[in-house]
Amino acid sequence: MAVGKEIRGKIKSVENTKKITKAMEMVAASKMRKAQERMRAARPYAEKIRNITAHLSEANPEYKSPYMRTGGVTKAVGFIVVTTDKGLCGGLNTNLLRALTNKMREVQDGGGTIQTVAIGNKGLGFLNRVGANVVSHVVQLGDAPQLERLIGPVKVMLDAFVEGKLDAVHLCYTKFVNTMKQEPMIELLLPLAGHRLDRGAGEKTQYGWDYIYEPDAPTVIDELLTRYLEALVYQGVAENMASEQSARMVAMKSATDNAGNLINELKLIYNKTRQAAITKELSEIVSGAAAV
Repeated sequence: MAVGKEIRGKIKSVENTKKITKAMEMVAASKMRKAQERMRAARPYAEKIRNITAHLSEANPEYKSPYMRTGGVTKAVGFIVVTTDKGLCGGLNTNLLRALTNKMREVQDGGGTIQTVAIGNKGLGFLNRVGANVVSHVVQLGDAPQLERLIGPVKVMLDAFVEGKLDAVHLCYTKFVNTMKQEPMIELLLPLAGHRLDRGAGEKTQYGWDYIYEPDAPTVIDELLTRYLEALVYQGVAENMASEQSARMVAMKSATDNAGNLINELKLIYNKTRQAAITKELSEIVSGAAAV
């Protein structure tokens, strides 16, 4: 019964795959909770820097940071692309890279030039395949983003903007909405939009004190804005990691369910095949007995 043996082999193979996908689903669920906690823990730091920087900017209206430079035609554009290092997370990277491709095409159609920074293996591989100018990259970040590893590649973009080599810098990442939903985001990082530093009445009351600057106000404001931009990138990486684990958990759950359905179908086919073989043998025995 060669056909039955082949089907049994397929069933065994799918059962082994189901065990793997189930284990990956459980691991992703565990990592997802930690990634969400890490993502939420990063928000207060960025918010505190934003409040202080907004207060200092209002206290020194005569000084305009180079990060808030506006005006002119946007010809040279930089993209900081945050993707995952590993696959098996559904359409997470595909959706982001599709949105990035459309944005890059708009810039190129307008006669602009593009520079990119890749954070993550998948984004680096994609940018190399499409022939984009990758000025720096960082991969293998692990399960927890480390700010000291992100500062170097991000500083390349910040310095290029300050020197006037870039007119705008965009941050591309996947925003975590909930376990079932993640949104690809392409946000304008530089020039720093004024609305990012707007403060409400409550914040003005809370941060209404004066500061003593050492060595001077422009230096302090520029350093704070640099830290704020780095915090925004770190937050984007943390959001992307939380989205990655959520998407992987959902994808592995779907794969596990599909494997279970396939096993049931194969078992049904195996039983039908076996039943047909038995019926055939009985028919042959009966026919032989009748002939005798």
